[in-house]
Amino acid sequence: MLYAAAGGGGAGGLTPILMIALLFGVMYFMMIRPQQKRRKEAEAMQSALAPGDEVVTIGGLYGTVTGVADDTVLLEVAPGVQTRYARPAIARVVSQAARAESTEPVTEDADAVKD
Repeated sequence: MLYAAAGGGGAGGLTPILMIALLFGVMYFMMIRPQQKRRKEAEAMQSALAPGDEVVTIGGLYGTVTGVADDTVLLEVAPGVQTRYARPAIARVVSQAARAESTEPVTEDADAVKD
């Protein structure tokens, strides 16, 4: 009878390992993966900055991009007042300057696409 009671817990050694693996899986999908996605989106936004964009810095300063260098952005915060910021200091773009999406004129017509 004692042998049967001791042998019944054989699968108990695997349960803590599965719980730890499950915990790491949940942490990855709930914390790490979303943070990586936000970081990639921020890097894409910061690399797409162009003159004329209205932006907000991480400090809450609103300004218009007047120049872009490799790792810095020149912002006009008031008429005639320009300041230089690191690209990662740009928190978000409020409005983008009008840019030409394509230099080629579109000549397709809707009926030709359906055929």
